[in-house]
Amino acid sequence: MSLSRREFLTAATAATALTVTQSSGHAQTLEKNKSNLKDCVVICNEDSNTLSVIDPLNNRVETTINLTSFDEDPRPPFRFVTGGVMPTHASMVVKPLYHGAIHIHGSAPSPDSRLLAVTGRGTSNVYLIDIEKRRVIGGVSNPQAGQAQNVNPEQVSSGILIGREPHEPTFTRNGKELWVAIRGENRIAILGVQSALNTLTQGMTVGAVRQYVNNVNGCAQVWFSRDGLTAFVTSQKAALIHVFDVNPDLNGFSQPKLKTQLDIKAQDPFGFTPFQKTTPDGKEIWFSHKLADGLSVRSTRDAYQLLDHILLGDRTRPNHIEFVKNARGKVAYASFARIDDGGPGNIAASQIAVIDRSVPPGQRRVIGSFFSYGREAHGLWTNPENTRLYIAHEQDELPGTPSAGQTVCTAFDVSNPFKPEFIAQIPLGNLELPSGKLRNKKSINLVYVRPNTPSQTA
Repeated sequence: MSLSRREFLTAATAATALTVTQSSGHAQTLEKNKSNLKDCVVICNEDSNTLSVIDPLNNRVETTINLTSFDEDPRPPFRFVTGGVMPTHASMVVKPLYHGAIHIHGSAPSPDSRLLAVTGRGTSNVYLIDIEKRRVIGGVSNPQAGQAQNVNPEQVSSGILIGREPHEPTFTRNGKELWVAIRGENRIAILGVQSALNTLTQGMTVGAVRQYVNNVNGCAQVWFSRDGLTAFVTSQKAALIHVFDVNPDLNGFSQPKLKTQLDIKAQDPFGFTPFQKTTPDGKEIWFSHKLADGLSVRSTRDAYQLLDHILLGDRTRPNHIEFVKNARGKVAYASFARIDDGGPGNIAASQIAVIDRSVPPGQRRVIGSFFSYGREAHGLWTNPENTRLYIAHEQDELPGTPSAGQTVCTAFDVSNPFKPEFIAQIPLGNLELPSGKLRNKKSINLVYVRPNTPSQTA
């Protein structure tokens, strides 16, 4: 039976073992990371069309990757700020001659952690980011830079056009392809990664898509089994999960065949399942049913039988799922979009559910929660050691609070997964454009990346 909002908050408060405190012991975690100078946390900011890059050594914004096309030309129609007037986020992307990204949303690292794929929902495209260089692939030198002052030195790539409303991208386990769920067209675009790189470096916007696969209505995300031979596809319009045989050829390129479809009406009567992820051992796949306020767990083998249906509480609205397993425990976290009063410092904040994964299937449930130190929690990702958790948030912080008016990322020490310790609230700041400051705003997906190290998609 689903907990009421009051019951859930009472239970969460009673779970003293999960009380979040300001961490005094995260120095050890920082010390472990000193050899990983290329590590970064990358966040998709949907309203500003930027990527915030955080250095986990100091938990500060290292740089902002620009996916807008503002200030590539000195004339007013190209400027972010014109005549001292700064446009709203909604109006900025409809300015004359704007060709940059609109609504940067989904992201996923390549298996070797060298590339990041991000989707532009509003521009119907996908971009590839060079993680080590912290730059968009396909950008070119701006010819205006030598002729005019106060312009960007680079013209941003237009990415690769794939179809209306691409939601989430996912690399195949062998790294040969990128599958993108096109939510507005009910199909998946399958790109050859090398073809995509060639297309972008040649300044083209088409030519990388190997094939389109018609799919479940409103397909939202693809995730692959640990062996890479099965693809699971969720939907935000139908209470179905499509399961495909990837069927790779001798060169590792897929020839997808629909294997079965799973009816999930009992777990998600609304047909709104935007996010999924396999457990690190590959034996289970977890689904987030946002409007149904629950999670479900299925086997990745055989009949894909239902193992657990976990109710989270009234209007918790779960977004992403992340797994942590280390010497002190084995849990799943789920981020809540709901914002609750009575957070740390009596400031409203979202919560993160904690599910104990050490108990047998059929017995998993929420054992407590902790406040995320931000509003409308969305993306979650852990470092490779499973000792650090980062959380993205959609809403800005409230007036009168330390990070007022800022979208924030927060960091937790999860060396003890049952007792997360708060490390930092990280305001994302601004992209410094020649004509003015563009505030990084509305964070959605988040990934922790260590270049040249196997990622969670490997």
